[in-house]
Amino acid sequence: MSVLSEVLDANESYASAFDKGDLALPPARQFAILTCMDARLDPAKYAGLSEGDAHVIRNAGGRASDDAIRSLVISYKLLGTKEWFVIHHTDCGMEFFTDEVIRGLLANSLETAELGADGFRDVGEGPGSAEAAYIDWLTISDQAQAVVDDVARIKAHPLVPARIPVYGYVYDVRTGRLVEVPAATAAGAAA
Repeated sequence: MSVLSEVLDANESYASAFDKGDLALPPARQFAILTCMDARLDPAKYAGLSEGDAHVIRNAGGRASDDAIRSLVISYKLLGTKEWFVIHHTDCGMEFFTDEVIRGLLANSLETAELGADGFRDVGEGPGSAEAAYIDWLTISDQAQAVVDDVARIKAHPLVPARIPVYGYVYDVRTGRLVEVPAATAAGAAA
């Protein structure tokens, strides 16, 4: 069952009262957030954002992938952001599997896997694809360390100016609070 009509109806309602067509291209509050794509996270709410305030870059796990860093560099270089946040979250799906697990699941089938008490298992029928072997899935085995690693990777990138501070946090999905990862924020301090 598709949600297409629901999305288009919601957009029609949104567009009928739309009054934000004059927002400037650069984010008004001059910062960017790299966070997870998890549907339980609403960066506009947990960071107090309105349209036009900040760049929000989302991917599985909120990881500092090459593409996330590309987006942050564009955010700074062309659109003037001056501070960046890396925000992971508790109970992240990226903690529930390893690269080897997802590679095996995709090799067996391209159908959606099922999460059970023992982890993910394939319930689909093939064919699958061995192409998953060529992707670093950036899974998470230690949440706080992953935030530190991502902040450090961003700060060490040759296209990231030393003066941009990068803060590291974990969003708690049960309380809605942002919890600082002090070692990440220390690693992300502006020079």
